[in-house]
Amino acid sequence: MAKIAIIGAGHVGATLAYGLILSGLVSEIVLVDKDRGRADGEALDLAHAVPFGRPVRIRSGAPADIAGSLVSVIAAGANQHPGETRLDLLDRNSGIIRSVAAQVASINPQGIIVVATNPVDVLSRLAFEESGLPAGRVLGSGTILDTARLRHLIGQQFGIDPRNVHANVVGEHGDSSVICWSTVSIGGVALPDLAAARQIAFGADVRRRIEEQTRAAAYVIVQGKGSTYYAIASGLARLIEAILRDQNSVLTVSTMARPDLELPTADGVWLGLPAIVGASGLVETLPLALDEAERAGLIRSVEVLRAAYDRQRKRPC
Repeated sequence: MAKIAIIGAGHVGATLAYGLILSGLVSEIVLVDKDRGRADGEALDLAHAVPFGRPVRIRSGAPADIAGSLVSVIAAGANQHPGETRLDLLDRNSGIIRSVAAQVASINPQGIIVVATNPVDVLSRLAFEESGLPAGRVLGSGTILDTARLRHLIGQQFGIDPRNVHANVVGEHGDSSVICWSTVSIGGVALPDLAAARQIAFGADVRRRIEEQTRAAAYVIVQGKGSTYYAIASGLARLIEAILRDQNSVLTVSTMARPDLELPTADGVWLGLPAIVGASGLVETLPLALDEAERAGLIRSVEVLRAAYDRQRKRPC
């Protein structure tokens, strides 16, 4: 049983806290927000859900109350508005992440920081730099949500539980994300073979539709209800579970690119990659098996993220 801090009591932070209450994973949750009234209200409302769930202490607090948290989730910042990309949020959220990451690391130097604020890849890199923590103890939610959306759509196409779909989205959590079609399988069977055996359509037009729907999902949701939070909060809860239970689970999180990825200009860039996550945070990233088109797409994604980071570093703090 562990203490978890959530910085940012908006839709994502509050939904994550609710999910953790139901999960039984933690013994204490602290909500911290610059709007203390919002944090107080969310904590009280959530506390009234505890009698229906698992024993857990949930409260609002000041930054000092982060001390002793095994994981601190940063969910503070501006949300994506209709018509905006995630990268459009960089100028608004970079200052928040810089100050929050430095403060969290100062108060809780032995903990793990998980960044959920968009654009998550660039902001995870900034959080790492500002925190001074080892790279393995700072990670972002990365493409866990993109991967879940992809698995959902493939599961729909094949009429199979998406939890049995093995597929990954890598690169930017955004418009330049890359679907690793060449390694997708269901129950160990490659998709083209399964499609042929079950006489299910899976041509280029189907793959194109699934790619478009995977990348456009956030825009559709934001247009419809203002923001996304259920799925990303569920992904964050899964990430926290992997850490607290030392599961060594493979999740596509934001982290620093490995030198052996052989990606030009990737040095120092943070992006979504399949990685082993356990009690120490990020244990190691896994090698990528990509075809030529996928590798070219990942190189483009790296360039997008590097350019965004470089632009941000040139702005005055």
